Amino acid sequence: MSARERILIAPTSVPRLARHIKMRHDAQRDRWILLGPERVFTLDAVAVAVLQLCGGERSVENIATELAQIYAASEQQILADVSAMLQDLADKGVITA
Repeated sequence: MSARERILIAPTSVPRLARHIKMRHDAQRDRWILLGPERVFTLDAVAVAVLQLCGGERSVENIATELAQIYAASEQQILADVSAMLQDLADKGVITA
């Protein structure tokens, strides 16, 4: 980890992409990617669904609730999975909250 302070993702955190990160659809390869300075992250369908809800308006808890309704899954399991994914992205400087 660099000198920047570590962002901890909690259920009440309101995540959004960091200013220097852009989410784009690569039409030629028909896939979603995150673009950052000298970095590219390829996203799977689950990551796309989560990141599309990370606009700085919803908490992690709200995102999990919405996804649980869409996918008819356990809200607690989704909350755990989403929190882990967002924490990993926050540690890489992709997400801020």
